[in-house]
Amino acid sequence: MLSRRSLSRLALIPLATPRIARASFPDRPVTMVVPYAPGGSADVMARVIAPEMSRVLGQNVVVEQRPGAGGHVGGAYVATTARADGYTILLGSVAKSIGPALQTLNYDPVTELAPLGGIGTVPMMMIVSPVSPLRSVQDVIAAARARPGEISYGSSGIGTGSHMAGELLAAASDTRLLHVPYRGSGAVYPDLIAQRISFLLDAMGSAAGQARAGAVRALGVSSAERLAAFPDVPTIAEQGVRDYEFSLWLGFFVRSGTPAEAFSRLEEANRLAMATPVVQERLLQTAAMPIPTDAAGFRTYFRTDVARWAELARSGRVARIEG
Repeated sequence: MLSRRSLSRLALIPLATPRIARASFPDRPVTMVVPYAPGGSADVMARVIAPEMSRVLGQNVVVEQRPGAGGHVGGAYVATTARADGYTILLGSVAKSIGPALQTLNYDPVTELAPLGGIGTVPMMMIVSPVSPLRSVQDVIAAARARPGEISYGSSGIGTGSHMAGELLAAASDTRLLHVPYRGSGAVYPDLIAQRISFLLDAMGSAAGQARAGAVRALGVSSAERLAAFPDVPTIAEQGVRDYEFSLWLGFFVRSGTPAEAFSRLEEANRLAMATPVVQERLLQTAAMPIPTDAAGFRTYFRTDVARWAELARSGRVARIEG
């Protein structure tokens, strides 16, 4: 028979178990670094996903902007400065594939960042001011041929998806366009609407709402086929830019060397968050196509895209980025 002292000891055992559980990852808030300015497509998506990840992790996921250098200021911070403990994650984009091929960076996205899970790949929309005389992609190309180097396009920064979408458009249409980089796509809109720049190729995440509101006029989409959400907007390819297709992917990374327990929990949080109705609805609104949400699948996806941009650079289809 158990003594009163033994029973007292047994009664203490359940009290110790919750303390052990609370000590496992995460036991404090997680920071989600968005390397772009507020208002852009990455920021909008981050603020939809973060609360859903918070529910899975049982800790707040706090969105923190670290814009600059086309997303590489935030990327370098996560890769080289933030601790490799899982408490800092990066919302990265196609710029992480472009950078190793075309830029001199102060970090290596391929070796110093570990792919955690994908979000989706989003087509771009070519937009102009609602009072712009340019009313089609053909108009843009004709103007660029008539005035080489004068037709300008904004981007969310050097080496970003919106920059490279413009570079590929210039190469595919054999025109010379003037690139004007900004600190995030949201910063482009005032100058676009005021016609201080000619056009913008922006991700659907931010362009769609502006187009629906009438703040800008949509000229074309970068997908292979027209989008169900904008059936009257033709693709860029069908307007004479043969085989033109471009999309902007988004996904999560952590610093290489992050402990397996933390990595696994974060991977699970992303996978479950991506399956929630609120995130799925947002992806649907932006015409996003799925990419792997598991770490292994996203790692293969990312490295394949890195190789694709390296080949584009070797072939001369895109030039090395200076500055």
